[in-house]
Amino acid sequence: MTSSQHVAVITSDEQALIVASDLAEDFKRDSALRDRERRLPHPELEAFSRSGLWGISVPKEYGGAGVSNVTLAKVIALIAQADGSLGQIPQNHFYALEVLRVNGNPEQKKRLYAEVLAGQRFGNALAELGTKTAHDRVTRLTRDGNGYRINGRKFYATGAIYAQRIPTSVVDENGVQQLAFVPRDSKGLTVIDDWSGFGQRTTGSGSVVFEDVYVASQDVLPFQSAFERPTPVGPLAQILHAAIDTGIARAAFADALHFVRTKTRPWIDATHEKATDDPLTLKSFGHLSIRLHAAEALLERAGEYLDKAQADTNAETVAAASIAVAEVRALSTEISLAAGSTLFELAGSQATLSEHGLDRHWRNARVHTLHDPVRWKYHAVGHYYLNDENPPLRGTI
Repeated sequence: MTSSQHVAVITSDEQALIVASDLAEDFKRDSALRDRERRLPHPELEAFSRSGLWGISVPKEYGGAGVSNVTLAKVIALIAQADGSLGQIPQNHFYALEVLRVNGNPEQKKRLYAEVLAGQRFGNALAELGTKTAHDRVTRLTRDGNGYRINGRKFYATGAIYAQRIPTSVVDENGVQQLAFVPRDSKGLTVIDDWSGFGQRTTGSGSVVFEDVYVASQDVLPFQSAFERPTPVGPLAQILHAAIDTGIARAAFADALHFVRTKTRPWIDATHEKATDDPLTLKSFGHLSIRLHAAEALLERAGEYLDKAQADTNAETVAAASIAVAEVRALSTEISLAAGSTLFELAGSQATLSEHGLDRHWRNARVHTLHDPVRWKYHAVGHYYLNDENPPLRGTI
């Protein structure tokens, strides 16, 4: 996005939801086509950026709308319902903005928030292959005069291919992780479009290579310390994932309803006078709808807990937010997969025809829910209620 392009200014939660709903209608139109042909959504992302939605979490004191986390989650769910890949792409953008909020200095906040409000997108280069654990990093940050040099390779770098800056986790000379907001056009930085997932096919979650890439010292801020004390960074990351799952589940549920009501050509809008009376089908929709509505309610509840943790950050409020988010993340994982699977069961062989795109919801859910193991969330929730044990301070609970 160039600075000459107009970016809308969103000033309230209500406006953010209206804009997101309108955009979702546009994004839904060709979502199956983009998935089938792996057509990267560059035009859609430009519209997404110009809408002002990428700046809605910027605090009011820095010119943003400072929307609630309830609203932020609803926005992401709306976009993910329209397109499971488009809903995923801004997840790390908002995650980086939260790290900036809790760990950035005033100058960094003023400058980087201004870039976002002008329409700039932040990607990510966090995960690495071949490390001992998923949390370990070997990409190095070494001093070079008044700045630094970065060397390393990242994978699953969602959003990097579309970004103007790529927040990158790096290990400094003291072995401490920092977050470098690296300009996309930096010399020695290469983004490789090698993402080949069978779901979320257009997220562009490829690799990023850093070969002696220079980064200014003012573009580096603490990262590891965000998990050495109670902060809302972890639950913020996870509520966005829960919102993505919830949006995918809604889309699968809606397509399943449409299929059963129309029986034939489910990809074309049609009216129907009477739905099926088959008891097994009725039971399937009853079961799905109850769990989907429960996930939506838990998503809103988790946003409220997260709002409290941001307003008054301490061990108790952060733990409560993390558990509330873990609860919705566990349920949203299950319902997104169940909704996609039920659509397969009801549509039969028609769901496998690529031109209809009905299979994309299950594929999107299956890929996205592998982001972090949901089984550990149940452990954390059980410990919290049974043993009064707060969850660990990390971004995967």
